[in-house]
Amino acid sequence: MGTVAGYHGPTLVAATPEVMQVYKVDTRPIPAHGAQGNGRPAPALSLAQLLALSLALVFAAGNPAQGAQNPFFHDAPASPRSLPADNLPPFNMLDEQGRLVPMPPIPPGALHRGPGMPPESSAPGPGLALATEAARVAVSSCGRAGYRIGVAVVDSVGEARALLTADGSDGSHVFVAMRKAITALAFKSTSAQALERVLKDESLLKQVTPAMFVEAGAVPIFANGQVIGAIGASGAAGEPIGHQDELCAQAGVESIRARLVRGAH
Repeated sequence: MGTVAGYHGPTLVAATPEVMQVYKVDTRPIPAHGAQGNGRPAPALSLAQLLALSLALVFAAGNPAQGAQNPFFHDAPASPRSLPADNLPPFNMLDEQGRLVPMPPIPPGALHRGPGMPPESSAPGPGLALATEAARVAVSSCGRAGYRIGVAVVDSVGEARALLTADGSDGSHVFVAMRKAITALAFKSTSAQALERVLKDESLLKQVTPAMFVEAGAVPIFANGQVIGAIGASGAAGEPIGHQDELCAQAGVESIRARLVRGAH
């Protein structure tokens, strides 16, 4: 299976036995039908939905950064444009006919993780305290300049460590910031530099995923010479686009840089 820079998982997978046992497979969306052992109908999935769900299952099993997962209930992304880890629960959400997707049969013990279980992710990245501090500094930096922004800090696999929105800021900015951050992470450079490189060399488009926003406003986070995450900002006005966002994101990184070098992540 091939991989794309910035996307830490397979690009195409086959259906797993667990999926095949629970879902009736069709090549077009159809209403839920059939019945399972618990008396509830089994939802039918389109081929695209099946692949998305199967992708999430294989990602959970194959990503070395993931800890003990429950693959049966591992949720699936809504589309290729979904942000990392922005997965949809596979039941009790509306289907295409406006009905709640029924819960599939539950294996014994599937819902009982309990205390003391292994972490769900061991991906390197700034810890909660440092990620939150960097985000706050970025928001404050732009605030002093008169801008209300949203900030996203992600780890080494692009998943959110901290999302922060300034008072009075449009709530969409934090998600745009995250799309910038995963761009900086994939290119191991500022997102502005990534944009410059892509515009000069179209072969680099293979590193861009549908979830990315290739625009200025994000910077990578390094620790001991390795990229362990990125911080993105969005919402500051001005020209060139994203320049002020990037200055604020950089301020956030600088506020924690010394502690990252000491390995406090």
